[in-house]
Amino acid sequence: MRGFHFSKYIPDSLPKGSFDELLKLFMQLLQHTSGDAAEALAWLNELDRQYGLTTDDYGIGDFIQELKDRGYISDDPGGGEIRITAKSEQAIRQSALEEIFGKLRKSGKGNHNSNRSGLGEEKNADRREYQYGDSLDQIDMTASIHNAQVNHGLGDFRLTERDLEVEERDYKTLTSTVLMIDISHSMILYGEDRITPAKKVAMALAELIRTRYPKDTLDIVVFGNDAWPIALKDLPYLQVGPYHTNTLAGLELATDLLRRRKTHNKQIFMITDGKPTCLKEGNRYYKNSMGLDRKVINKTLNMAAQCKRLNIPITTFMIARDPYLQQFVRQFTETNGGKAFYSSLDGLGEYIFEDYIRNRRKTVR
Repeated sequence: MRGFHFSKYIPDSLPKGSFDELLKLFMQLLQHTSGDAAEALAWLNELDRQYGLTTDDYGIGDFIQELKDRGYISDDPGGGEIRITAKSEQAIRQSALEEIFGKLRKSGKGNHNSNRSGLGEEKNADRREYQYGDSLDQIDMTASIHNAQVNHGLGDFRLTERDLEVEERDYKTLTSTVLMIDISHSMILYGEDRITPAKKVAMALAELIRTRYPKDTLDIVVFGNDAWPIALKDLPYLQVGPYHTNTLAGLELATDLLRRRKTHNKQIFMITDGKPTCLKEGNRYYKNSMGLDRKVINKTLNMAAQCKRLNIPITTFMIARDPYLQQFVRQFTETNGGKAFYSSLDGLGEYIFEDYIRNRRKTVR
């Protein structure tokens, strides 16, 4: 029996000497270095040495100077350290959005049209006659005038109620979302970087809401031993710490943030890879990372039930495959009445985007 014959893998050559191509690679590296521009440029220089990304006419030094000229990086006046600017922070979010949303378009996911129409903001292809109570901005004036010409002729032109044609619109509710990101030490254990995909998804989701659903709100909460909110501009610099996992504190903060929102649709997205292992009792921490501690688990489940009573569903994106951890997530999800996805790191973004867009179509009465 003949075996397989393997040939040497030769990767596709990258366009050389192009600022735009180098910028895309630089933005990816910034996500892995938590916004450390100097480290990202050092990696880029090494990649250029190994794979010849530049030409004799345009080198890494030229690229660095152009980054400064275009306002992507700047020198710290105090210590001379290279830092990224607000323009780079936005470019990182846009790059993450294009990467994840591009995968959605190719896979055909994310298209969840509602079968309910009525007052809303998104037009669809349906048309009907005017009915009493319809909003004036729903009337398609071009089609209505055309109907009047057909029905009455140009010689006796008039526009009647029966000529009016109304554009149907998809019902759309405003949504307030809290995205919880686990930054406990396990997010970088076992040689697997789990925090970078989580950050990338958060940045992409924030950019999607900012550009496509500007009336929706997104708060970002990170949780380790404690929980605290972070600003959008802080996302590229987020790092894992030497923390346990205080899921309860994250849920309490997320619920408190959502209570302040006046929208009907409220939801929590939680990205985690492990079990709750920590509680804060007064000024001390109760910790147990050996297994599913009954004290920690019960209080976490009680908080899930409280979110259910407040009509706040929790969607958990579990990026670990341990059976006993998945069993806990199933119990947590059943208690809250939410959903759980057991996602690989590669599919995390598509899952979250698909679920976010689907949830926006729901009607809350």
